[in-house]
Amino acid sequence: MNSAFTLTSGAEFSFKERTFKFPDTQQGELLKHDFHFTNTGDEPLIISNYKVACTCTKITFPTEPILPGKSGVIHLTFDTTSAYDYQHRKIQIFSNAKKNPTVISFKVIVIPHNE
Repeated sequence: MNSAFTLTSGAEFSFKERTFKFPDTQQGELLKHDFHFTNTGDEPLIISNYKVACTCTKITFPTEPILPGKSGVIHLTFDTTSAYDYQHRKIQIFSNAKKNPTVISFKVIVIPHNE
């Protein structure tokens, strides 16, 4: 029984939303969104890094451990200057959570400038 408990213990992300849909946006805008989460595990959650496909997407995350039952925010920014049409961007979050990496994403239609 102890080994089964050990397999299920650990830090765990619980997001209010894993995917956010921005309204249609004109090219050149800087979009921002906050992903709120709670550590529903039984160990402190430590976020160590993230990975995105493009430097136009950035996040900031808590650098201090998130204790069990406590909440945190991941701040997202997306620079639409060089983006156009439908965008579905995924962000991999690396941490000590049981499911690692954890993926969050956003969607947006970027309307190009008329030339």
